[in-house]
Amino acid sequence: MPNSNVAQASKVVVIGAGIGGLTAGALLARQGYEVLMLEQAIVPGGCASTFKRQGFTFDVGATQVAGLEPGGIHHRIFSELDLELPDASFCDPACAVFLPNETTPINVWRDPEKWKLERQQQFPGSEPFWNLLASLFRYSWAFQGRDPVLPPRNLWDLSQLVQAVRPDTLLTAPFTFTTVGAALKLLGLGGDRRLKTFLDLQLKLYSQVGADETALLYAATALSLSQAPWGLYHLKGSMQVLSDRLAAALHRDGGKLLTRHTVEQIHTKAGQVTGVTIRNQATKQTWIEPADHIVANVTVQNLVNLLGEAAPRGYQQRVEKLPQASGAFVIYLGVTQAAIPADCPPHLQFLYEYDQPIGENYSLFVSVSRPGDGRAPEGKATIVASSFTDPNQWWGDVDYKALKQRYTEQAIARLGTYFNLNEATIVYSEAATPRTFARFSGRDRGIVGGIGQRLSTFGPFGFANRTPVQNLWLVGDSTHPGEGTAGVSYSALTVVRQIEAER
Repeated sequence: MPNSNVAQASKVVVIGAGIGGLTAGALLARQGYEVLMLEQAIVPGGCASTFKRQGFTFDVGATQVAGLEPGGIHHRIFSELDLELPDASFCDPACAVFLPNETTPINVWRDPEKWKLERQQQFPGSEPFWNLLASLFRYSWAFQGRDPVLPPRNLWDLSQLVQAVRPDTLLTAPFTFTTVGAALKLLGLGGDRRLKTFLDLQLKLYSQVGADETALLYAATALSLSQAPWGLYHLKGSMQVLSDRLAAALHRDGGKLLTRHTVEQIHTKAGQVTGVTIRNQATKQTWIEPADHIVANVTVQNLVNLLGEAAPRGYQQRVEKLPQASGAFVIYLGVTQAAIPADCPPHLQFLYEYDQPIGENYSLFVSVSRPGDGRAPEGKATIVASSFTDPNQWWGDVDYKALKQRYTEQAIARLGTYFNLNEATIVYSEAATPRTFARFSGRDRGIVGGIGQRLSTFGPFGFANRTPVQNLWLVGDSTHPGEGTAGVSYSALTVVRQIEAER
């Protein structure tokens, strides 16, 4: 039941109705806080929302969900909110990875023994690396399950971190400053081109950077969650089901969600938040909404922009020094079932050329709907293919229309090497670029996926939920434990615990 002891003045404004914002807002409303959530798009969900075209339902960005199993983060949160989990099926394989000029994929199976046999056949001699990952994951996962606050910013945060530490947690300490690439070299696997390329592809999805830059401790978790008793899930209906249920819980417990409303500024006084300036996109009306707490489900770059001159100088400088984040080019295809090969996995990854960047259409991550999953009419299917791209090339003095057309044609041509794509099988086609994501999500320059899980920005060295401005909280993929619906939900849960602890 909602907590009725919350002081009447405890008003929370949540900026952004992505999964992180929705989770934080719904949990706070459940505890009795007065919650106002503001979303500039027409529907909630952020990069995990959907759109409809000619009978097809397309997942905008995120296409997989982790954490639905008992004890998983979504299972925990939905239980706390007294919500029914959405219908879902396991992704098995979690991904089928095709390396250049290879027609047999590397299948990331859910069954641990089946995956072990697969990788032994695909990457002979690599088992010491996978055994190291398994050990680090076991210790790290147990630690994460005790809800540490990372990075800590006050005594309460530190107490939660200390309480989560056990003797086995310390076994991960020697690897705190090790990258995946460095671990491969230490184990004599640095010259295994296929293994390194496979890891680069998978890690780019989960950490935004390749093996040479990804923190080993982060990779241990990201590369292990595909196997039982965990796993990745394919939601029935669409990814929108997740956000719609969280939004319903928010409304049920007295919270308010305003779509097509943009937050233009965060106001502070004496180092503490006081409210936000809101603009109604339909009426153009603006007003200042007071708040006791502000939960920002935005990128850390957006947060600095919203604070303006009130942004602490050191915080602003750290954000400015971050490496360039990635954007995404995404093509959405509605096709006839004849376009889909028999036994096509729901998720595939293609690399078309070695020694080329992972992205810019040299690699594609592809999600394919299943018959009866609610994404396509009978006899048809959806194909959503995405590629990382430098967001800067899509802005400024550029022939945007021509660039978008070139990327679209390249993507369809490359997809056509696996799928049966032609004028008869393609029913609908649409593409999105960083400009598209900036327009609909508000994310700075249309960047996706967070700040990258490098040694300098993961876990204890990343951006905290507790910002330097009092009662201003950051949730989403810029904070621990990173991107994905499970990651941003955990960041939201952490913020709710922090706000409750301050009460």
